[in-house]
Amino acid sequence: MIEHGTDQHLGNPDRPGRNHPRRSTPHPADRPPRRRRSLRLCPSCARPYVRTDGSLFWLTPRVLELGYSYLSSLTLPDVAGPHLEALSQRVHESSSVSILDGDDVVYVARVQVSRIMTVAITIGTRFPAYATSMGRVLLAGLSSVELDAYLSRLNPTPLTGKTITDIASLRAELESVRTQGYCLVDQELEAGLRSIAAPIHDTAGVVVAAANVSTPAARHSAAAAREHLLPALLAAAQAIDTDLRRLDTNSTDKQGHRHA
Repeated sequence: MIEHGTDQHLGNPDRPGRNHPRRSTPHPADRPPRRRRSLRLCPSCARPYVRTDGSLFWLTPRVLELGYSYLSSLTLPDVAGPHLEALSQRVHESSSVSILDGDDVVYVARVQVSRIMTVAITIGTRFPAYATSMGRVLLAGLSSVELDAYLSRLNPTPLTGKTITDIASLRAELESVRTQGYCLVDQELEAGLRSIAAPIHDTAGVVVAAANVSTPAARHSAAAAREHLLPALLAAAQAIDTDLRRLDTNSTDKQGHRHA
């Protein structure tokens, strides 16, 4: 299960979709129990947003008006959540999104398929950035001045026998991450754990977060992780980028209309 938020939508849980734009209204006894918040409108209020022929109903384009205030309140975990769900379902591995806070990565969204670390990971969990795939993606996205400042104060300690602790080697690894656009960390945070991460950008192209997939080392070799996990991860990160840009555009358009 995704560890953030509550799914929201207009009305019926059996809502119309791209493949089924018109749906019937099921009897309440036929509906599976769901923990959802829904927007209920009186018939006269709903009329501009919903059409019906007596047995089927469908949404009108005006339903988009209801989304503006909701879209403006969305946060990174809200945006990333559905993409992490889809990613984990596709690769059958746990996935996460983190941000950089000081010298640590902080988990802000996560879909756990199975527990693969001795330490439980939840929203708010922190790890040193230098030893994690998401941390290195975020560090690689820093400016040269910011990265120099980070490396100058860093005193890395080995978390496993494979952890990179030499500053020059770490700098070279970060340059490689910046060039290739992803990072694979092989058992440097915890023995038996491999993870692969990709950057998430804002509308200006600045790296603001990172998404990753973690897997037991026994299940995917480093080569297999690149071949089987990386394409799905890159697609998910790109989808989050796209949604963030769309939200920023909607927010900018709304502010423009407000001041017009």
